[in-house]
Amino acid sequence: MQNHLKALLRNAKPALLQASRWPQSVAFLAASVLAAYWLGAAAILLAIPLILLAFYPSQRTVGDTVDLRARDDGDINLMRGELDRVLAHARKKSFQTACLAIQIDDFETLFNRYGRATADMITSRCLDRLARALRSSDQLFNLSNGQIGILLAPVRQFGLEPALELAERLQSTVGEPISLNSTTAYISASVGLCLDGHAPNSSGKSLFDATIAALGDACRHGPSTVRAYSRGMRGTAPHRIADELEKALESGQFVSWFQPQISTDTGQISGFEALARWVHPRAGLMMPAEFLPVLASTGRLEQLGDAMLRHALKAIQTWDNIGFDIPHVGVNFSPDELRNPYLAEKIEWELDRCNVAPKRLAVEILETVVATSHDDTITRNINALTEMGCMIDLDDFGTGHASISSVRRFAVHRLKIDRSFVMNVDRDVEQQRMISAILSMAERLGLETLAEGVESAGEHTILAQLGCAHVQGYGIARPMPLDETADWIITHQAKVHAPPVIGRITG
Repeated sequence: MQNHLKALLRNAKPALLQASRWPQSVAFLAASVLAAYWLGAAAILLAIPLILLAFYPSQRTVGDTVDLRARDDGDINLMRGELDRVLAHARKKSFQTACLAIQIDDFETLFNRYGRATADMITSRCLDRLARALRSSDQLFNLSNGQIGILLAPVRQFGLEPALELAERLQSTVGEPISLNSTTAYISASVGLCLDGHAPNSSGKSLFDATIAALGDACRHGPSTVRAYSRGMRGTAPHRIADELEKALESGQFVSWFQPQISTDTGQISGFEALARWVHPRAGLMMPAEFLPVLASTGRLEQLGDAMLRHALKAIQTWDNIGFDIPHVGVNFSPDELRNPYLAEKIEWELDRCNVAPKRLAVEILETVVATSHDDTITRNINALTEMGCMIDLDDFGTGHASISSVRRFAVHRLKIDRSFVMNVDRDVEQQRMISAILSMAERLGLETLAEGVESAGEHTILAQLGCAHVQGYGIARPMPLDETADWIITHQAKVHAPPVIGRITG
């Protein structure tokens, strides 16, 4: 019998962890059936205490590996208690942490349309996705009604920019379509966050309340909005941001930060992407998630796009003057910009003014634009830019359901594979199959490929082995201001003198 019990604990663990995400009564029944199968019906009474223990949330020390499973609805007090404990540990070691809260947008509508069981299943799917996207030491809490709490394990350094970047990635993770029994649910999520030290006081309750306040602000101005709570940003509510935008655009408060892209075959720099940042006079550095929705709602995206184009061309000139060979810089163009009938002429004029060859500008357009747009102006603009010699990058590929015919219609040069496919690709066989399929299609169509959001050496390695030509992400480098790129380029070039140690699998 003792050997049977050991076998139960060893073999049942994965199934029990999966079952623990179900409602407790169903989970307990499933676990009991598993025990009866492995032990025999006569021994089930001996197994029941072990099963109950498996579902009881045991106390853990900070730093232990945490099973990322949803706790019972209404676990707000438990999360606050964990916050106090983690904060005490973080401050003892002078580490930093953050608290996030995610709300599935329009959850009440989902509940009314599909019923409680389906709404709970959607929440469970979101929890599973978040668990895969986070570290094993981070903690997830099911706060009820489509609201999810996240407590990040403390690290030595963690600031507002990486916190907002993480929030955006988690937002994208939750926003992937969910297949139900007879239909597909398309959801989005709003995110609120607060860094340790930015709440009104040092208690876990204060950090939790500040996070929920940030989430409430995000939901009021959502859907699909990210808000960070901090003392320096109390006065930067969206209505105030809207009032300040015109001055910010005129006074040059919007700047470009640059994230490098490298070749997986040679390790050499193959380009940079220009990313918008707002240097707010009071709030400091603000991320796109905080101001792009307001810019879009006030019709000022084109003005930002003009500034981003000028910044990108200036960067190319700067690198040329130093003697760096940077093939191209990518600039994102919104649908509003692409609908401007004079866009191609404007870009051509800027290229001539800066004496930059068109092939060094990568025009990045969202896959959703290609998949859904039937606007002749957009088609003419993209075709004109292609004829001019600009690169056309299809951004966030895999999320917008673009057809092969539409990819060919827009004369796309390169597919930028979305982070949702790249995440954990070194450990997920299904992800590897999806990436392989995309790469195979791209190769047959004669398209270049770049994987976005590469965060680890393992992801980098497997992508190179599968044949992805270029990679970009925190695993290569974080976005940086122009004046920091020269040092990074010099340091990186010094690392690539030796032959590459990773490459495409052959044979």
